[in-house]
Amino acid sequence: MSSVWGDRVKLTVFGESRGEAIGVVIDGLPPGERIDMAACRAEMARRAPGYGELSSMRREPDEARVISGLRGEITTGAPLCALIENIDADKGTAQHNIARPGHADYTAHVKYKGFADMRGGGHFSGRLTAPLVFAGSIARQILARRGIEIGARIVRIGNVLDDSVFEPSAQTFSDLCRVILPVLCTNAAQRMREEVLAAKAVGDSVGGTVEVAAVGVPAGLGAPLFASIESAVAALLFSIPAVKGVEFGDGFGVAENVAHKQTMPFVPIPKE
Repeated sequence: MSSVWGDRVKLTVFGESRGEAIGVVIDGLPPGERIDMAACRAEMARRAPGYGELSSMRREPDEARVISGLRGEITTGAPLCALIENIDADKGTAQHNIARPGHADYTAHVKYKGFADMRGGGHFSGRLTAPLVFAGSIARQILARRGIEIGARIVRIGNVLDDSVFEPSAQTFSDLCRVILPVLCTNAAQRMREEVLAAKAVGDSVGGTVEVAAVGVPAGLGAPLFASIESAVAALLFSIPAVKGVEFGDGFGVAENVAHKQTMPFVPIPKE
């Protein structure tokens, strides 16, 4: 079972949903980078379950403890390892006897011959997004020093749409981080909340769509085919449990509404 991603910077995610701990090893970080751990904790708190009516009922503090790769708050250049202990660990051996639709229960059972720890979804659980968020919070700080800012907003939850125009900027990203439901329209946030609580009341759930943007990315980054920015980002996004679709730009809308496709302006190529 391998959960390693990356080339120059490598991520290794480890642990199971109901095991003793989960965590991440980040290999290839540049030395001498100051990491604001308070900022990391703030990012972790945004995804932590059990601390709001819209989140999972499971209560976990999601406190990441760095055991290597930092001296003080400065990267040493060695692999950075962060451990997140599971307070809600299960000491028993009970696992699902019936494969749940949309989960990895059946395929994991076949692939690992019944030996995989599938308690709470095991290594395939959404719980494993915690180390991903921690790794992302570190990468975000390092990229910001190089003029690259990344942020996201909720476009849709269930049938409720935030149809405001998204104009990416560092300030917009910062503002979105301060609210429980990061949307541009406050009325949409309230209706989204009602949509989630209505589904929760009957034991159901709803899906959603998130729009992610980055500013300051240098032109020409990546390689033409197999190492393009789109292919690399898509691989990471599809690795997040429950993500079932990724689009860039108009994405699927290009096929649905070609007649209204906007014409992109020509950009002059700088003379050398």
